[in-house]
Amino acid sequence: MLKTILFDLDGTLLPINTEKFIKMYFDELGIKFKEYFEKEEFAGLIWKATETMIGSKDPKKSNMEVFFEYFYNKSQHGKEIIDPLFEDFYIREFLKIEELTERNIYIQKSIALLKDKGYELVIATNPLFPKVAVDHRIQWAGLDREDFILVTTFEDMHFCKPNTNYYKEILEKINRNPKECMMVGNDVEEDMVAGELGFKTYLIEDHKIQRGENINNIDYVGKYQDFYKFVQNLPIIK
Repeated sequence: MLKTILFDLDGTLLPINTEKFIKMYFDELGIKFKEYFEKEEFAGLIWKATETMIGSKDPKKSNMEVFFEYFYNKSQHGKEIIDPLFEDFYIREFLKIEELTERNIYIQKSIALLKDKGYELVIATNPLFPKVAVDHRIQWAGLDREDFILVTTFEDMHFCKPNTNYYKEILEKINRNPKECMMVGNDVEEDMVAGELGFKTYLIEDHKIQRGENINNIDYVGKYQDFYKFVQNLPIIK
């Protein structure tokens, strides 16, 4: 029986153009760290540290630990300089990205209705960002963090999408089996891969990301309005 619904954040709960988001994110980072890095050098370092984090298979190291271990091994500047800048960036400059986002009434209504019907809700965003950045984006979507039993961040997760161990770790944290869960997202490869473990999956098409032809893991497909209709038809479980 379906009891828990997991949601991707960017492009799913939070409508956003990914390409514009990435460009603005790196532009603002480059400005923030311009005293210590050339823009292209810094962007390259961030990408390499992120790729290392995505590729990590070490269950003993959090994503944050993997990221900064690589970053500081390659940087000539120490934590005492860089850490405060990162912290301040996510409090200040990161907020500018909100102008690229919008709220979707059907997503907001879906979340409210699922909560009323008794479903557990999880924000299963790819844990590449710190908690503060994730919290900002939840707020931009017009949602309440307290409505979710788990929100994945890079401080507390040990794997990234599309590694299925990411979804296994979520299952362990919420004490559920895959047959009790559905993954809702806009990325065919990163979100629908949960279907390999036995999750039901729902692909949101409005901001769909698809890199290949494999659609074997997709159970349901629709736009935001279609998903709301789907939620309306789900049974009450509380």
